[in-house]
Amino acid sequence: MFKKLISWFDNQSVQLHAPRDIVKNQWQTIDWLRVIPFILIHVACIAVFWVGVSWFAVSFAIGFYLIRMFAITAFYHRYFSHKAFRTTRFFQFILALIGATAVQRGPIWWASHHRHHHLYSDESEDAHSPVQHGFLWSHIGWFLSSKNFTAHLENVKELSKFSELRFLDRFDAVIPVLVAISIYLLGYWLESTYPSLNTNGMQLLIWGFAISTVVLYHATFTVNSLSHVWGKRRYATSDQSRNNFWIALATLGEGWHNNHHHYPGSAKQGFYWWEVDLTYYGLKILAMCGLIWDLRMVPASIRESRKIKQESKI
Repeated sequence: MFKKLISWFDNQSVQLHAPRDIVKNQWQTIDWLRVIPFILIHVACIAVFWVGVSWFAVSFAIGFYLIRMFAITAFYHRYFSHKAFRTTRFFQFILALIGATAVQRGPIWWASHHRHHHLYSDESEDAHSPVQHGFLWSHIGWFLSSKNFTAHLENVKELSKFSELRFLDRFDAVIPVLVAISIYLLGYWLESTYPSLNTNGMQLLIWGFAISTVVLYHATFTVNSLSHVWGKRRYATSDQSRNNFWIALATLGEGWHNNHHHYPGSAKQGFYWWEVDLTYYGLKILAMCGLIWDLRMVPASIRESRKIKQESKI
C-alpha cells in the first residue's frame, strides 16, 4: 500500500506488469489503486451540493478551465508534440509548468503518446482509437491503463534531454497538488477579506479545481473519442479523423481534427477564416509579445491537396 501511495507522486516507483501490446480485455490492465486520485477528483464534484455556488467560484472555474485548455492545446499539443513554433528554454519550462496544472501528466509523456497516435492513427496500436477499441476505452480507459503509463521515449528524444522536463514528468502530481492547496487558501482568504464574494476555501476548491478539472478532462478526451467518428472529412487521410465545430469550440480549436491529421505541424488548425481556432489567436498574441516565434502554417499547396470532392459526415 505504501508503494501505491508513493506512486501517486513518483512515477518511477510504479511497477508495470501489463504489456504495452493491445490485449483482449484491456480493462484488466488498469491498476485501480494507482488511479484512485483520478476517481476521487470526479467524486469530489458531488460536494457542490454542500459547498454551494457563487458567481465568483463559477467565474474562477471557467477562467481556470480556459487557461488550462489553452495550455494543453497550445503548449502540450502544438508545441511539445508537434513543434509548431519556437521559444527559449526558459519559456519552454514555463509552458510545461502551466500545462502540468491540467492534471494530464507531464509534457514528455503527453507528447510521446500523441506522436505515437499519429504514427498509428486508427490502427490497432493506436491506444485511443474509437474505431479500434470503442468509445469508452478511447475516451478514458487508455488514460488509466498501466500499459500506457510510461512514455514512448523513442518518440521524444529531443525533449528527454531537458532535466526540468524529466522532473515534471516524474513528479507530475506535485504541481496539481500545490495548485489545489493554493486555490483553497485563496478562497479562505477571500472569505474573510471580501465576504461580499460569498465564497470560501472549500467552495473555491470544488468549483475552481475539482469541477474545472473534470470538465477539462472530458473536453480534452472528446478529441480522442469523438473526433474520429463524429463530424466532416475534408481530407482523404489514412485514418477516420473528422472536423467538428462543437468540439473546436469546447477545446479552443482542437476540433478541426481532420485538418490536423492532414498537416499536423501547423500552429493553426482552423485552416480557413471561418474555422474558429482560439488557440491560434492566443499564440499570435504570444508571438506579438516576442515570447514565441516562427509559427508554422500549412502551405497553401498542401491545404488545397487531397481534398474529398464532397466532404463526408456521419
